[in-house]
Amino acid sequence: MNNTFIKLALFGLVFVFFACDKAQVFDEYREFDGTWKKNQKASFTFEQKDTISKYNMFLNVRNNNDYPYNNLFVIVSLNEPGGRVLVDTLEYQMTNPDGTLLGKGFSDVKESKLWYKENFSFSKVGKYTVNVEHALRQTGRVTGVQDLEGVTEVGFRIEKTK
Repeated sequence: MNNTFIKLALFGLVFVFFACDKAQVFDEYREFDGTWKKNQKASFTFEQKDTISKYNMFLNVRNNNDYPYNNLFVIVSLNEPGGRVLVDTLEYQMTNPDGTLLGKGFSDVKESKLWYKENFSFSKVGKYTVNVEHALRQTGRVTGVQDLEGVTEVGFRIEKTK
């Protein structure tokens, strides 16, 4: 065997080893064209079969330097099988005091992994839907922000607790 093949095979094994995420149960994103419109819900549907184990759930927000606020308000609806809906209004800090974006990333796009629910047990087996919508308002204004600039993607992630 030649040296190139061995190097390529080792690289592949290292990639597979580090790419595995054993805690991940569900992880999807919805993409926006740099603007998250008020009427755009990021919707995620998944099948849940385990009602015994505990799970952590997260919202993942990717935003860039066009994001004009230091926080983010969202309304998250968890629609359970059978019609029950759990609704939460949440606020997250998105910038440092100097205005630089929080989150991870090497470019001007940062990803923030935001807690949604911790040690959560699903009550029923079946199909669940999570809807996420932004609920930002400018200080002193009654109507909400219609076009939230700088948000490129919103994701939803479920991890099994250890």
